[in-house]
Amino acid sequence: MRLIVGLGNPGSTYAQTRHNVGWLVLDELARRHSVSWRLQGAAEVAEIRPAGQKVLLLKPQTFMNSSGRAVQPVLAYHKLSPAELLVVQDDLDSPFGLLRLRHGGRHGGQNGLRDIIRLLGTEAFDRLKLGISRPPAGRDPADWVLSRWAETERPVLEQLLSLAADAAQLWATQGLREAQARYNSTDLRPPAPTEVVAEQ
Repeated sequence: MRLIVGLGNPGSTYAQTRHNVGWLVLDELARRHSVSWRLQGAAEVAEIRPAGQKVLLLKPQTFMNSSGRAVQPVLAYHKLSPAELLVVQDDLDSPFGLLRLRHGGRHGGQNGLRDIIRLLGTEAFDRLKLGISRPPAGRDPADWVLSRWAETERPVLEQLLSLAADAAQLWATQGLREAQARYNSTDLRPPAPTEVVAEQ
């Protein structure tokens, strides 16, 4: 069994914000497998079985800063180790359109991740990071992560969510290294415009 946790905040106010991108990835996985969510303790859960592998999807309902309070009891109940956990999160320090899988490391200021590390007592679990970029100059990062996606960002967002769902499912069935090899090169940023040199 594997556990995939998507980080986010409950309620319609936060549903389509940058901070909730982890939930959007899990919603895509649930949609693909035609499963519904049910409330269990401090989280919404759904179960999928890609390639016969039992995978529990979990969306904490505790608000971001207390995500560990939803994750730790589920790991304990199912007798899962941190090695069987993937956390899907937004990444403020990566550009929008960039997708990366990694094992361990610090929380980087992501408060949901910080709380999971605190309650598990370890950083030794896998993460799937989706870049949301730093805010424009002069805008508060706390306000930025709770802002909604612009319509111009939607095409890239839809591609990113689809690829992230693919990556999470491959992680569950074939492991981190295989998922990294296939998806860590994902970069959906548009190419920089080339400078046109006028003929003399």
